[in-house]
Amino acid sequence: MQLIEFSIMWTIIIDSIAWAFFQIGISFFTLSLPECYFQKQSFIYPVRKWENEGQFWQTHFDIKKWAKVIPDGTRIVKSGFYKKNLQQKETKYLELFILETKRAELTHWLSILPSFLFFLWNPVWAGWIMVIYALLFNVPIILVQRYNRPRLERVLNRKNAKQ
Repeated sequence: MQLIEFSIMWTIIIDSIAWAFFQIGISFFTLSLPECYFQKQSFIYPVRKWENEGQFWQTHFDIKKWAKVIPDGTRIVKSGFYKKNLQQKETKYLELFILETKRAELTHWLSILPSFLFFLWNPVWAGWIMVIYALLFNVPIILVQRYNRPRLERVLNRKNAKQ
């Protein structure tokens, strides 16, 4: 489905610029969304029964082992909420952390979508490499959010039950 043909050098340059544009643009877009957007129930964010409050991800993907090597994007874009580790156990902080796991999850779902545009100027084999790249660099972060959010919600619910 390649519509535009470039030399290999130009294709690599355009691919690099396009990925930077999409990833930074999507990050700034989701950072600009108001908190109320993430407070609404959406089909994306609820923990499914089969996820067993996030334990599915640990059991099948051993998230605790590799999640610590994933860089926090807030350090790269110099904006956003730092989610590498829990800084406080105050109610407001936990609520914000949960909200930001939703923002991160949306960011990384949206970051996969542009991969299909690369078929427009890449040969089919390279287009599939772009899709694989998008999945390899976004799905692990989505899984970490799916793992952490129910754990944070459990802490928050216990805290609220005590009060």
